[in-house]
Amino acid sequence: MNVLFLQTGGTIDKDYPRLTRGFAFEITMPAVKRILSRVSPIFNYTVKTVLRKDSTEITDKDRQNILAACISAAADKIIVTHGTDTMIETAEVLARVPDKVIILTGAMRPEKFSDSDAPFNVGVAIGALQVLRPGVYVAMNGRVYSWDKIARDHTTGQFVEKGRKK
Repeated sequence: MNVLFLQTGGTIDKDYPRLTRGFAFEITMPAVKRILSRVSPIFNYTVKTVLRKDSTEITDKDRQNILAACISAAADKIIVTHGTDTMIETAEVLARVPDKVIILTGAMRPEKFSDSDAPFNVGVAIGALQVLRPGVYVAMNGRVYSWDKIARDHTTGQFVEKGRKK
């Protein structure tokens, strides 16, 4: 299995700033590299940074760049790490990619935090890649949904099946 991980930013990749003082976060190196180094996966993978933005700052042009990266990828299994605020909007754009399994995932807390959900979400996405048919999916909160069947519950912040609350 060959997997391409595309970094786009979001909470999963956030860290405290190294160059300035304060409590603002900055998006740093891909969290997925640290996650995979701890588990020694038995599949081939590549990690590529497309952008490093909070998902509320992702533009239509950025989404086109993510789309182009997915279309041009040799791999037919792709995990996009992404901020949770606009993950569904990006998934909708990626639905144009034929014949590939693309899963968007992220985290509610930065991977650098000891109580982060990032390793769990990335693990669920990797497991799902092996059994899903081509299409675009979102893996969050221990579930995997087709991009068009998912919604954000604004009360809990979790991703749920459309029309349902947690």
